[in-house]
Amino acid sequence: MNWSDLNLMPALPEIVLFALLVLLLLADLWVSDDKRRLTHYGALATVAVTAAVQLAVWEQGSTSSFNGMYIADGMSRLAKMVLYALTFALFVYAKPYNQTRNLFKGEFYTLSLFALLGMGVMVGAGHFLTAYIGLELLSLALYALIALRRDSGFAAEAALKYFVLGALASGLLLYGISMVYGATGSLEFATVLANSYNEQANVWLLKLGLVFIVVAVAFKLGAAPFHMWVPDVYQGAPTSVAALAGTLPKIAAVVFAFRILVTGLGTVHQDWSPMFALLAAASLLVGNLAAIMQTNIKRMLAYSTVSHMGFILLAFMAGAVGFAAGLYYAITYALMAAAGFGVLMVLSDGDNECENISDLAGLNQHRVWLAFLMLLVMFSMAGIPPLMGFYAKFGVIMALLKQGYVWLSVFAVIMSLIGAFYYLRVVKVMYFDESGRARPAAGGNNAAKFLLSINALLLVLWGIMPQTVIDWCAKALENTL
Repeated sequence: MNWSDLNLMPALPEIVLFALLVLLLLADLWVSDDKRRLTHYGALATVAVTAAVQLAVWEQGSTSSFNGMYIADGMSRLAKMVLYALTFALFVYAKPYNQTRNLFKGEFYTLSLFALLGMGVMVGAGHFLTAYIGLELLSLALYALIALRRDSGFAAEAALKYFVLGALASGLLLYGISMVYGATGSLEFATVLANSYNEQANVWLLKLGLVFIVVAVAFKLGAAPFHMWVPDVYQGAPTSVAALAGTLPKIAAVVFAFRILVTGLGTVHQDWSPMFALLAAASLLVGNLAAIMQTNIKRMLAYSTVSHMGFILLAFMAGAVGFAAGLYYAITYALMAAAGFGVLMVLSDGDNECENISDLAGLNQHRVWLAFLMLLVMFSMAGIPPLMGFYAKFGVIMALLKQGYVWLSVFAVIMSLIGAFYYLRVVKVMYFDESGRARPAAGGNNAAKFLLSINALLLVLWGIMPQTVIDWCAKALENTL
């Protein structure tokens, strides 16, 4: 390799993030518990500087480095900026929650930033091994984060379940990657695709490897029937950790799936598309029906996540238009989930943990604004216009209809109607049930409430004017390798 020709610009945001993360990790050793806010502000500054670097090196088109193992294109740039923005917001939401539960530790921030680094590597991967390294960096950080509350048996159980199942999924992914290498003689996405087009690949070995890869992707997305870890992780992890695990990795997983299945294995689209149809139908059915029976709001959100992932899987079946709709849906879901978990964290004041749907009873009587923000989140998740969630579902269904998937579209609409029940039930509890617990009229962190308000109101703004984000997603795909 000629080092003078090495282009580090595509990976510069991750390089800066890693350097600042190491400095934060070392500096935290000398920060006492009563000055932990310095670590908090350091983590916010790290995310802000990384985002600024990403904007500084932003350019149109696609570039690559490390012999094509790492790429920067429209999709990776957009995904990274959304990840940085949501990470910043979730850090702000989590501060008051963590302070009252002895979780305001440096480990929360360093592990979260390691997870962010892993997601950055995932979305910028141009090679199977690069994607796998990013995925493992994300997964290992999440395992530790979920078990952060050491005195909680639920957290330890959730972390152990996630670790065991995650290790199995990683093994399946590696096994599938090894078969792809045996079939095509390469692990670079572009070369794998080219060899497949040139009929230089062992087709049967490639298809066998594809099965293992699809299973691993379905696990990382939390799609049925590989969703077993999702409700346990959401319920067992602290709400601040569940917010991170339930929002950011979904965007990274969608781009990860696009890199592997479209830019790498696009020639076997006719083989993985039926698999996605089955996974999507199962996710919509299991997710919505199971969510109806939940009394714990975090488990309800977990099963609703499974149903939302079903919509994203459907989007992958609809070609280029569907890919843009899938990316738009992932961004929409992350915004909705971040706002939902943010409300739960603000309401979990003092020793009171807002975990059950009944804990929201009579919320409108004491916290009118927070009740309104949660109403926006629930309406958006249910797909009620003119909120952002409606256009996300509408875009996927229209993309399916254009490709002739009429029955799948009808099934998705029916499942959405079923799903609206448990979202509207939360609204009914907040506005029409009597409060069963005392609630102070004020409290929490003003910065968290302000940012949370912006987050929720964006669901309205980008619902009324959805074309802005839709155009971002469409342009991102135009500039993708």
